[in-house]
Amino acid sequence: MKRRIGVSIYPDHSEFEADKRYLEKAAKLGFSRIFMSMLEVTDGKEAVRQKFQRIINLAKSLGYETILDIAPAIFEELEISYDDLSFFHELGADGIRLDVGFDGSKEAMLTFNPFGLAIELNMSNDVAYLDNILTYQANKPFLYGCHNFYPQEGTALPYDFFVRCSERFKQQGLKTAAFVNSQTGKIGPWNINDGLPTLEMHRHLPIEIQTNHLFATGLIDDVVIGNAYASDEELAAMAGVNPYQLELTVDYVPKVNEVEKEIVETCQHFRRGDITSQVIRSTEVRKRFARAANPPHDNLVAFKRGDVVIGNDDFGKYKNELQIVLASHTDKRKNLVGTITEDELVMLDFILPWSKFRLK
Repeated sequence: MKRRIGVSIYPDHSEFEADKRYLEKAAKLGFSRIFMSMLEVTDGKEAVRQKFQRIINLAKSLGYETILDIAPAIFEELEISYDDLSFFHELGADGIRLDVGFDGSKEAMLTFNPFGLAIELNMSNDVAYLDNILTYQANKPFLYGCHNFYPQEGTALPYDFFVRCSERFKQQGLKTAAFVNSQTGKIGPWNINDGLPTLEMHRHLPIEIQTNHLFATGLIDDVVIGNAYASDEELAAMAGVNPYQLELTVDYVPKVNEVEKEIVETCQHFRRGDITSQVIRSTEVRKRFARAANPPHDNLVAFKRGDVVIGNDDFGKYKNELQIVLASHTDKRKNLVGTITEDELVMLDFILPWSKFRLK
């Protein structure tokens, strides 16, 4: 399934022109999905129609898919029914996210709406909610999953729980989404905004590392910035993440040589299938650089988890093999060339046998 990046906007807490500038900037960088909250609407049906139609029409012209976040109270406020989704179709929305669920039969029936609206479910519960819906023969191509975000510090999901919830949806082949947090965004649905991530461990990390992590899990197809507005730098950094292959950043040691830099930066790395617990081995690169000299340097230190080492001239046939250290050890036949940045060390767990990865 193709992977995408997206943004969130909150028309009841923002101005159209500011939203317009934000969406235009993000679209130029490749963002293609919008999460748009309707949980706060109080202006009446016609005012809501005009406000949301205007911004959704703009989004369509920029190539976005727009999902509206709704709850039962919205239907009461707008005097509409779950049995007739024409209002959201008229707004131009591509789907609606059900912040609160029903009995399973209702959700299944909604996936057969005549407008082709996607029905997105709340993924942040480790219960058989999805299984129940599917027993009612839901129209699976129109059924999505999307995690919650959590405005209060300390209340977002722990990683192991996130995995269990997400696996329920991925095992059924459904499109999935989760949120990352902008460190500059101040706008969200509520008057408390300590950031809007899905995972608590992400709340204070750079946005590109959050994004890289979610894609690396293999459990999330769409990564969406939960709060508005992300900075230009954050948008560019997130757009630079490879959604399909793990890319890790290496901080070089001062004595790294040009051969080592070329091995690190220009090669398509993959982990050997017959793995070891001590290092991640990228072995094919040594064939390409078999004749390149690589004198010893920084080879008498104790290597630690996350260090990037390359075999030096004393390593025989293993000269110029690249390894990422998983367990501390020493070996003077290897040069320390750099270290994976600390915030990215968690990603080493996703480099499995035969996993492809790049270093930058």
